Amino acid sequence: MLPCINWLQPLLALISSTLLTRANNCPFSCLCPDHHTVDCTGQGLTSVPDSIPLDVRRLLLSNNWIPWIPSDFLVLYSDLVYLDLRNNSLSQLEPGTLTTSSRLVFLDLGSNNLTEIPSGTFGESRSLIKLRLGNNPFLTVVDSDAFTGLSSLRELEMDRNGLTELDVSVLESLPSLRMLRLEGNPWLCNCQFAKLFAWLTENRHKLPNGMEGIECSLPMDGRLVPLSLLSEESFRECRGTLTLTDYLIVIFSGISVSVVAIMASFFLASTVHCFQRLSKGSKGDEEDGND
Repeated sequence: MLPCINWLQPLLALISSTLLTRANNCPFSCLCPDHHTVDCTGQGLTSVPDSIPLDVRRLLLSNNWIPWIPSDFLVLYSDLVYLDLRNNSLSQLEPGTLTTSSRLVFLDLGSNNLTEIPSGTFGESRSLIKLRLGNNPFLTVVDSDAFTGLSSLRELEMDRNGLTELDVSVLESLPSLRMLRLEGNPWLCNCQFAKLFAWLTENRHKLPNGMEGIECSLPMDGRLVPLSLLSEESFRECRGTLTLTDYLIVIFSGISVSVVAIMASFFLASTVHCFQRLSKGSKGDEEDGND
């Protein structure tokens, strides 16, 4: 009798677990260890599963083949605080997808196929504390306003991407930043990198691997050099280099000065001409009087 009971116990536990999962509206092939967690890790999913409980707080979707997220995905899940989309096939984020995630604290988008982080991607996600964007080898563009509104962000990972340059205003817009990872990117040691280098030097305490963990390639021979071996003097030639904005300012300033000079010359010439005519008129009147 005892062997039968021992054999039935695992079966009954499995049946009970299955019934409990169904009762909590757990998506098919996913696990729901508690009322607020949905774990769909490594299930070969090609889309975000349906019938996710509306009160979910932790959603684990890593190690699948999900290529995109519906733009209204997070509208229904206002309690979501933890979202793991690591190691999927995401190539882009629909505009507005993450703007409604007001309570989201942790977001992992690492190990995907993202190519760009456009402006306004995260909207006003003021609760977001940790953001992982590393291991996206095709990620080459991060717009200057990409992280605007992330006032609580403390940890940002952008390591092992395809970044060759980064506007320093991207980092300056994060007042709460405490940890930053940028190693493993193909940075270029050019004049565009000079401002980022200056910011990293001043904030080296935020780099977990220090300046030694970040390398950039020299423009002449492509040789990789750790940032720890560079200094601001390494970019001294960039101090006299004008950017495109500088060139435009110079051009438009020159045009403006030329226009003003032409107008001033025209006004001066007109004034002189008027005085000459008045002078001739006065002389003519004097001659008539003498006659």
